[in-house]
Amino acid sequence: MNFTIPLPLQHEHQAPHDRLRQATQAGGEVGEAAITLARLMQPHFVKEDQIALPPLGLLAALARCEWNAEMAEVLMLTEQLEAELPQMLAEHQTIVAALKTLQEAAARAGRTEIVAFAEDLVEHARTEEEVMYPAAVLVGQLMRQRLGQHAPVAA
Repeated sequence: MNFTIPLPLQHEHQAPHDRLRQATQAGGEVGEAAITLARLMQPHFVKEDQIALPPLGLLAALARCEWNAEMAEVLMLTEQLEAELPQMLAEHQTIVAALKTLQEAAARAGRTEIVAFAEDLVEHARTEEEVMYPAAVLVGQLMRQRLGQHAPVAA
């Protein structure tokens, strides 16, 4: 079964890419900080798009108590997310540190729009940590419950 990231999340994830691309073209200290940030974010965003966000495509159906056996395939994603979650959270710490560097450079350069972007992206990371990642994990837990399975034992 193909799990599709909800369209609002797709749009929300695309916006930072576009704004970051613009920031990398700022030149000087701001551009360098943005390039460093982009290098950190790119593989992280790929991972999110592969394992963290697709399970959220089942939320609406599960909330309506709709379920079918094919949906159980989401467990491959949610189990991988659970296994990689500590690393993803560590990546967020590194990304947030790079965002602070970008924010400080942009403030010195008077680039208030880039300061605001950095602040927005820090908030986005918090939303992922406190809402989206836990929701994706809960999709897996609910699926295991429906299948009568227990959570995998941590290695």
